[in-house]
Amino acid sequence: MAEKKLPTKLPVTVPPGLTVHPELRPYLAQLPPFSDPYEDIEATRERFRGLLALRPADRTGVSSERYDITRPDGSALTVEVYRPERAEAEANEKNEQGEEGEKATESRETGAAGEAEEAGESREAGEALLPAVLHFHGGGYAIGRSMPGQDRSAIALCRELPAIVVTVEYRLAPEHRYPAGVEDCYLALEWTAKQANDLGIDADRIAVTGNSAGGGLSAAVALMARDRGGPALVYQSMCVPDVDDRAAEQPIPAMPEDEGADSEDGAGAGPGAGAGVLPNPWLNSLRTVRLAWQHYLPEGTTVPDAYASPARATDLSGLPPAYVMVCDLDPLRDTGLAYARRLMDAGVSVTVHNVPGAWHGFELQAPDTRLARETKAHWKGQLRSALYPERAGGTVVA
Repeated sequence: MAEKKLPTKLPVTVPPGLTVHPELRPYLAQLPPFSDPYEDIEATRERFRGLLALRPADRTGVSSERYDITRPDGSALTVEVYRPERAEAEANEKNEQGEEGEKATESRETGAAGEAEEAGESREAGEALLPAVLHFHGGGYAIGRSMPGQDRSAIALCRELPAIVVTVEYRLAPEHRYPAGVEDCYLALEWTAKQANDLGIDADRIAVTGNSAGGGLSAAVALMARDRGGPALVYQSMCVPDVDDRAAEQPIPAMPEDEGADSEDGAGAGPGAGAGVLPNPWLNSLRTVRLAWQHYLPEGTTVPDAYASPARATDLSGLPPAYVMVCDLDPLRDTGLAYARRLMDAGVSVTVHNVPGAWHGFELQAPDTRLARETKAHWKGQLRSALYPERAGGTVVA
């Protein structure tokens, strides 16, 4: 393949010789051309919802319930709690035995769970509590919210770990710029920890996870919990995380219309390339990352703080063990690896996983490939090991 003709002073480079994974090559030509999702953000969100509606999630073995949490300003933050049906049955039995608050069909105010706690309700010592995972969706801080009851990642984690999974409908940019979204995520963590007993959650086994922007929010919430003396996290799981605003400072190279036309893996092709030229997922992702930061940070921001851009934190010590997954053909790869290395240097236990020859979000375009299945299995396996430390490879260690 031809070497990438990129400026030599890029803070994050695409090393020559990287190619698209053989299993993903058939999907490269199917990638859509670049378009600015923020040009009409409501239309972008509507298209996203339309795509979700085409493939309803399989909820077998999983139930969910929506709750409203009151923000400091009195508005409501909606979260959805997914649980294995066994855990749902136990929770229902507990509520029938004396919980004071009425259970709503679609959402329930925080007070119902609080009343049960204040009334002295508690689980019997022999009842099994499940770990919890707070899942923050990706989507450039602006889209990505699932339809009610349809979060595929939450359903998979709930069923396969197993765990109680809390999804957070945090406020979205550009209508709500930083710190609105991350404060919502932290509020959801506080609520989950406070209501752990009523929800059937083991408060000593709470983790956060997210993909892309959700990975950045996971890192930020871990920092906030440490700095504010908040609920202890047992794990932070970050997939292709957007943790450093400086990734958006990379120059976007001008790509000639005919560059990459003869490249088998299409790594040299850019947006607006001529006929027969395959898309450049690295370059298109970089353009999207740049736009995401422009619309997420408050206007006029020059140097964001660490809760907006976790890589800006000067001290990463005292954070929970971490999982960092990156992809070869992703402009967020090197910033993700750099953050993982800094966590290691600060004494944090870190597992790093690189997906060779894959681009940002490849599992959405090629979900049935072995590479996508193995990538998801690795992510879930690491979360399972963190939440069930007594197990190894699915076997209980004596």
